[in-house]
Amino acid sequence: MTRVAARPLTREAFSTFGDVIDMGGDNHYPINGGKAERYHDLATAEATGPNGRVLISMVRGTPYDLPLRLTMVERHPLGSQAFIPLSPRPFLVIVCPDGGAGPGEPQAFITSPGQGINYRRNLWHGVLTPLGEAQDFLIVDRGGDGSNLEEFHFPHPYEIYLPDGFRQ
Repeated sequence: MTRVAARPLTREAFSTFGDVIDMGGDNHYPINGGKAERYHDLATAEATGPNGRVLISMVRGTPYDLPLRLTMVERHPLGSQAFIPLSPRPFLVIVCPDGGAGPGEPQAFITSPGQGINYRRNLWHGVLTPLGEAQDFLIVDRGGDGSNLEEFHFPHPYEIYLPDGFRQ
């Protein structure tokens, strides 16, 4: 089994896979008479295909046992998919570059508390993986006609582990 170490999620490290959604960066400004700060244009929601539209949903995810035995990844060919935590807890993000005949080798990231992510359309990724305890998320993804889910089952699993000293 190939082992993959999770590493901290940064905009630079994740840029080829999608967007990091947090209150960092320079694109923010005051609104509502200075009583609120808007962090603007953090991710691009994609929805293509027949009757494609952007949906907003919520989900409660439960954690998996760690180290994680990764046997399957999925992708959504007709739209992006964003996960925004509703609590300041980290979660595990697993992505794979396209390998031509399927996904390439997985990469794993650990979000900082409060960070969310937006997977680009057609990107291979793992399932929602909260760390330590159940966690609620806001989801922004695609609805509409057509099949928007493909799964790939690895012939040999990967083991995703957290770095030494990481506390859930």
